[in-house]
Amino acid sequence: MIAVYLFQKIEEAAVRYNDARKNIGDFLLLKKSKIRDYSMQQIAEQTYTSKTTLFRYAQSMGYSGWKEFLQDFLEEANYTENHYSEVDPNLPFMPNDTTESIVKKITKIQIESLEETADQIDTYALDKATSMILSSRYIVLFGISPNNLLGRVLKRKMESIGIIMSVASVDESGMVSAALKEGDCAVIVSYSGNNDLREPMKYIKPLKDRGVNLIGITGGGNNYIRQNIDCVLTISSRERLYSKISNFTSEESIMHIFNLLYACCFAQNFDENYTHKVQNSQELEYRRNASLYSMREGEFDDLKE
Repeated sequence: MIAVYLFQKIEEAAVRYNDARKNIGDFLLLKKSKIRDYSMQQIAEQTYTSKTTLFRYAQSMGYSGWKEFLQDFLEEANYTENHYSEVDPNLPFMPNDTTESIVKKITKIQIESLEETADQIDTYALDKATSMILSSRYIVLFGISPNNLLGRVLKRKMESIGIIMSVASVDESGMVSAALKEGDCAVIVSYSGNNDLREPMKYIKPLKDRGVNLIGITGGGNNYIRQNIDCVLTISSRERLYSKISNFTSEESIMHIFNLLYACCFAQNFDENYTHKVQNSQELEYRRNASLYSMREGEFDDLKE
């Protein structure tokens, strides 16, 4: 499976730098596989640059030259166009789409996100992350919105089986990270995973120096999180960083990873966790009154053989 990560790297550079890297990046992402129809000179003219600038651009992306860069770019473009539906995860619907069309398109890209996440799951890393969570004293999830908001769902699930987890607010994350020590666990969630000067990446080095167990959840590619954390789970990475309607696919992917972490922790002590979960649900959620027959529990238990 081709890693769909170069597009993300190109967009990040186009947003971060207001120079030739923006012109080149915007043009490449606009044309995608159609870029094969342009010569190097034509691309230079369309981006108001030069062939020398294009060569340096390729080097800034980690390639020896433009030819090698373009080969990987086209390979990624072709893979994306041939292995996914025509629905763009960044612009899955347009103003003229009907409600039915929107339902189908959002459902389609979220299913694709789940499938891609499952394909990319490193089961060794998942087992290692599960072990870290179960053996750590304190577990804290770090991330900016919306990742920290999604983390609260994981927090609730973990607490339902007796695993205490907290989610650091952005304002307090520096203080919280400084309080963690050897034997604790930090879950670092970031889609791009690159900027080591902002939260939560800037906490990785000091946490690592203090011997804190680290779990990274990030998009693909050789980003800062992957370079500094050994245990990493991969988010579906087809979304652009900024030019999109919403985080439809990345949020679905993150929640799937959270669900897998919860499920693996649950499975390690299945019988005890199931008993604990059911008993707590019965005691604490007694106000729930299901209207659907299939959701009701206990009403006819005395009739069971």
